[in-house]
Amino acid sequence: MSYSRRLHTKRDVHGRGLRGVLTAPGQPAYARRCRPIDTLVPLLVTELAHDFPQVTDIEFAVEDVPPSDPAPWEDGIITARLFRGDRSRPDRIVLYRLPILTGCKTRRELGDEVAHIIVENVAMALHADPYDVAPPHWGLRF
Repeated sequence: MSYSRRLHTKRDVHGRGLRGVLTAPGQPAYARRCRPIDTLVPLLVTELAHDFPQVTDIEFAVEDVPPSDPAPWEDGIITARLFRGDRSRPDRIVLYRLPILTGCKTRRELGDEVAHIIVENVAMALHADPYDVAPPHWGLRF
């Protein structure tokens, strides 16, 4: 058996074709899973800030997974957390990418879920009702 044949059979053991992606990371065809949430959060926050200027005082972050030690009152899947600020730092809302992506099958579901999470946490931070915070054209139900 020649060297090139051995290399080919070792690379394509089960007949599945090439192992890697053929597009470079800068190309449009190469889309990471985290990209939709990373682009949605700033857009939704900017839109909320038009109606509620207090939203600009809140910090937003996106992390992959929540810490492994949940609080005693947290049960189920943790998709976001609100960290209360004090005089030295503002409130911070952290969204967790993988739990959100796991529960959504389509991009529309993902957009609705991220909007719902942001509105709920902003309402908690502002001590307001989610119905008052959510823009009517978002069509969210709580």
